[in-house]
Amino acid sequence: MNETTVCVVGNVATRPVYREPAAGASARFRLAVTARYWDREKNAWTDGHTNFFTVWANRQLATNAMASLNVGDPVLVQGRLKVRTETRDGTSRTWADIDATAIGHDLARGTSAFRRSGRPEQAAPAEPPRPEPSWETPDPAPRAQPRQRSGPEPENREPDREQNREQDREPAAVA
Repeated sequence: MNETTVCVVGNVATRPVYREPAAGASARFRLAVTARYWDREKNAWTDGHTNFFTVWANRQLATNAMASLNVGDPVLVQGRLKVRTETRDGTSRTWADIDATAIGHDLARGTSAFRRSGRPEQAAPAEPPRPEPSWETPDPAPRAQPRQRSGPEPENREPDREQNREQDREPAAVA
């Protein structure tokens, strides 16, 4: 099925309305999206036309949106665009809805603190939690101790330079 997927950046215009019918949780709110452009005559940014969308969220997304969103919050909404047209009393009206798949705060315009939502307990026992991965650079593996040789040293071995430097620094003993 071909659907129009959109990602819209705007502000929450109305308080989210939450319903919990038998089919599952549902929430909706209005989103205001205003285009801005550079006006060369005024030499300043100017607000363009404002578009309003009704954003629909379902199930866990609805619950989380209700707990997280307030009027005026800058948000990003991704979802399927649905355009509805209705004629009443000879007047045609058109609405643009977004069936949201993701909603989040716009971090370009502020900060947000993320909290995982509680999930219902599972009937089957879950596997034990795994430890957090260490993102630090791991220490190199311990090096093996050099083997002790038995027998005489080979004659072509270069003497230890560090040891020779230490001997050069020490004053000679006077007899």
